[in-house]
Amino acid sequence: MTDALQLGESFIGEGANAAHINSVYGPRTGPAGTAWATALATPSPGHVPFVAVLRPSLPVKPLTLFVTKAAPANDEHGNHIWGPAQAGVAAGVADAVAEGTLPQDAVDDSVVITAVWVNPGADDADAVYRNNREATRTALRNGSQGLPRTEEVLDARSAPRNPFYTAPAD
Repeated sequence: MTDALQLGESFIGEGANAAHINSVYGPRTGPAGTAWATALATPSPGHVPFVAVLRPSLPVKPLTLFVTKAAPANDEHGNHIWGPAQAGVAAGVADAVAEGTLPQDAVDDSVVITAVWVNPGADDADAVYRNNREATRTALRNGSQGLPRTEEVLDARSAPRNPFYTAPAD
């Protein structure tokens, strides 16, 4: 296992069912482990980190902390966070281990933190699941490869855009 802290990001999907994941991966004995334990022990109103599970009493490995970026707006939004988004994150971490992005021999010595955006307007649980699974897998892969490349960042600086805003051309 590398001792390097790996940071990743991925946005998958469109509209209210899209997923945006920020990921942190690293050794339990390093800054990732400290951040993981601190976040779990210091919830704030509407933002209660929890361990992502593949099913009840079966947490994914490496142990993954799910941190929501948006407080539950209503029961349906909360269900999308705790249900399909959590399942997608857990499956995405397991996918990253299965494909070798995260080393299988290090799953007991490392942790993952995911910061997860679930739109309060999400209305398709299966799309929320699929998008969070793919966004998690991709964020972890991007972190392991040090993506994006600096050249890509510099090339995009004159025309920043995201699903909520497009900057005017320079």
